[in-house]
Amino acid sequence: MEKGALLYEGKAKQVYATQDPERVILHYKDDATAFNGVKKAQIADKGVVNCRLSAYFLEMVRPTVPVHFEKQLSPRDQLCRKVEIIPVEVVVRNRIAGSFAKKLGLAEGGLLSRPVVELFYKSDALNDPPVNEDAALALGWAKAWELLCMREYALEVNRILIGFWDGLGVDVVDFKLEFGRIGQQVVLADEITPDGARLWERGTGRHLDKDVFRRDLGDLSETYREIYHRVFGEQVS
Repeated sequence: MEKGALLYEGKAKQVYATQDPERVILHYKDDATAFNGVKKAQIADKGVVNCRLSAYFLEMVRPTVPVHFEKQLSPRDQLCRKVEIIPVEVVVRNRIAGSFAKKLGLAEGGLLSRPVVELFYKSDALNDPPVNEDAALALGWAKAWELLCMREYALEVNRILIGFWDGLGVDVVDFKLEFGRIGQQVVLADEITPDGARLWERGTGRHLDKDVFRRDLGDLSETYREIYHRVFGEQVS
C-alpha cells in the first residue's frame, strides 16, 4: 500500500488515503501536546514507539475485541480499515487520578473498588466535555447497542492490559479509547499507547506515560524508550 492524499491530521497522527477506499494508512508523528494543544513539543522517537506499541496491543486484544488495525507497514505507519469515528470517547479508570481526582476533590493514587467507565464528547473546541449515555443517545452520537458494545469492549481491553502490565510491574491507572463503525459493526479504532493512558511503576509510583510531559516530570523521550524496552526487550532502532 502507498500513501495517497492526506485525509486528516490530528495532534499525534496523520491519516492518508490508499488505493483501496476501505483502507487508510496511519502515520505516527513525534509531536506531543497537552492541555488541548496549549503545550507542544517534538519528542524524539515518540512516533516509532507509539506505532509499534499500538500495533502490539491492538493485536493482543484482537481475539476478543474487533479492531481497525490490520498490520504495521513501517516503523511509523500502520494499515487500518477505514472507519466512521463515533464521537464519544471511553475512559476506563482503575485508580483515582487526573481529572477524576480533581473534580471529586480526591487524592491521586487510590485504588477503585471496581473499574469506572466514563464517556466524553470528542471535541477539541470544547475540551472533550464529559457526557452520559442519555446525552449521547439524545444527540444522535451513538445508538444504545453501540454504547453497550463500547463499554463491554473497553472493560475487556482493561482486563487484558492489566494482565499484561502486571507482569512488568506496572499499574494501569486509566486509559482512553476511541471506537468507530464499519457498516453495522463497532470496532476499536485509533490507538492504545502511553499517550492515552496512565501507567505507574508499581512500588515507586513513577509515571511511565504522557504525564511526564504534561507535568514536567522528566524527559518523555527517555520514558517512552524505557517503556519500549520493557515491552519488547530491545532498544528503539
